This record gives sequence, structure tokens and C-alpha cells, in this order.
Amino acid sequence: MLLTGTYKRSIDDKQRIAIPKKIRDQIAASAQPNLLYVAPGTDGSLVLYTEESFSRLGEQLAEGSPTGQDVRAFSRLFYSQAESLELDSQGRVRIPPELWQLANLGKEAVLVGVRDHLELWDANRWQAYLIEKQSHYDELAERAFRSSATPNGR
Repeated sequence: MLLTGTYKRSIDDKQRIAIPKKIRDQIAASAQPNLLYVAPGTDGSLVLYTEESFSRLGEQLAEGSPTGQDVRAFSRLFYSQAESLELDSQGRVRIPPELWQLANLGKEAVLVGVRDHLELWDANRWQAYLIEKQSHYDELAERAFRSSATPNGR
């Protein structure tokens, strides 16, 4: 499943956010179509995963040394704050208060499709991130693809 796009959303007083129908349709084919996992993201965002994507992330993390300090610290911080969420009949999820505060979410938010997961950003923080990063798009692309190149240059 490839998640893409940017979706401006309002967050209600009960800290619920509606998942766009396009995204709900994409995750409907998953084993648990009404289940998402939310966890701390990077750069002040939260991440939302389907069960399959969440499991794949765990598998990637398990490839690291279980005794490595970074692996242990990240695993503790990430998994201790991750929670499963069920979509309600209107396609909304309720963001847990602790994660809501961690991401400093307000009434306006942005959901961003990032390959295998969604990121949830406060709208103002997302706008600031875009302003900071967009002018460096070409340089970021070059470095991103250089770092993912195989050792033999393919």
C-alpha cells in the first residue's frame, strides 16, 4: 500500500480526526481495516500505521542489535507511547491525550501520506517545516538517493 497526499483536517474537542475516505479505502484491504497504530513520529509529528506497516517497522527494528543503546532507547520510547486506535463509524480516530500534547496539536492539522504510513502534524508546524525544507528539495533528493544506492553503484 502506497500512501501519498496532503490532507488538511480539523480536530474536534474530543481530539478526534477524520481519516480521509481515499485513505480509508486504501486501508480497507488490510487485515484489520478499522485499526491503526499511532506513535511518536519525527520532527514533532505523530505517525499512523496499519497493522501490517507497524509489524514491518518492528521487523526492521529487530534487525538491529537488541543490545545496542540506540535500538533499546528508541524501542522503549516508541513502543511505550504507541497505541492502537479504532476508526469509528464516521472514519475518525481519537488521538490519545499524551500523544496530542507531545505533537503540540491544535484545532487544525495536516495528515501527510509518507509511503507506508501517515504523519499527523499541527498545521502551523507543517507549514513551517515546508518553508524550511522545500527550498532544499533538490539537495535533499540527491542525498536521499545517494544514501540508498547500493555499494556497487546500481
